[in-house]
Parts: sequence; C-alpha cells; structure tokens
Amino acid sequence: MKSFLSLLSVMLVSVSPVLSQAQLKVGNPAPEFKLPYATKDTIVFEGISSEDFAGKWYLLAFYPADWSSGCTKEVCTFRDAISDFDNLNVTVLGVSVDSPFSHRQWAQHENLNFKLLSDQTHQFGKAMGVYNDTYGVFKRSVFVVGPDGTLKYIDYEYSVKDNQDFEALKEALAAR
Repeated sequence: MKSFLSLLSVMLVSVSPVLSQAQLKVGNPAPEFKLPYATKDTIVFEGISSEDFAGKWYLLAFYPADWSSGCTKEVCTFRDAISDFDNLNVTVLGVSVDSPFSHRQWAQHENLNFKLLSDQTHQFGKAMGVYNDTYGVFKRSVFVVGPDGTLKYIDYEYSVKDNQDFEALKEALAAR
C-alpha cells in the first residue's frame, strides 16, 4: 500500500494535468456548490453549501488525493496556520474527489481542524476549472471567495514544494 501511495504521489506531482474546463478569473462569481464533508469528528452527508457562506470569506483548497505526501503537506500547513485564517475571518475548506469516509480517517490521522469537502461527481471541480480528466483528480489550486460571492484570489499553480505560494496567499488575505 505504501508503495502504491508513493507511486501515486509521484504521478500527481510530475504529470501536468489535462484540463478541459475554462479557468475562472478574479471578480467572477464563484460557482455554487452543495457537498458532503467530513471533519476528524464527523461526516455530514447533507453537506454544506456556498449559501452557508453568504456574507463571509472562505478559502477553497483543491487537492488531488487524501493520504498523498504533497496533499498531506498542504493540509497540514493550513492546519498549523488555522489561527491566522481565523484572525482574518476566513474559513478554510479542503476539496477533493475522495469520499467522506476517506476524508474523516485522514482528518483524524492528521488532526485536521477544518472541513474536507467531497466532490465525487466532479461537478464543482469542473465548474472551478480544476478537474484533471486524465487522472480523475483535482489539480492543486487555491481560491478565496469574498462576502459578495465573487472570487478575490486564484492560484491555479499552487505548489507545496516550498512555502512561497502559501505565504503569497496569506499576504493577499492580509492586504484585503
């Protein structure tokens, strides 16, 4: 199993995704969603929706797969900085194609302190322009949605190789 996850990590990091969707721009309305989610404590199949965030700031962190090394680094970076996001009144949401069951186990294992949304139909990921048709996963990307429901920050090339993109995200949020 460990070797399979290592191979999957290499594939997800080293292969450029084939995206057939148009990419969104800052200022565009964020696509609506209603998705099941998990935390380390629970699974909510009824889900959470974009309507639940009306009038609020939220961050959507799309990632390829639970349990992979790059994705673990990404979510743990958000976990460790959650107080920074809380101080900025920004809710962090992770999004992948994985099931709520996988999300819950991973959230427990990594002690994650934010919701992991499950988009197994890929509809929301496609609407956001991040679905990889070749591998059936999402391209690592980060979006910030403002209280008016429009996109305020987009990084379709978000990387975890270092903290540069994470720091740029935090700077952009602090400057708003």
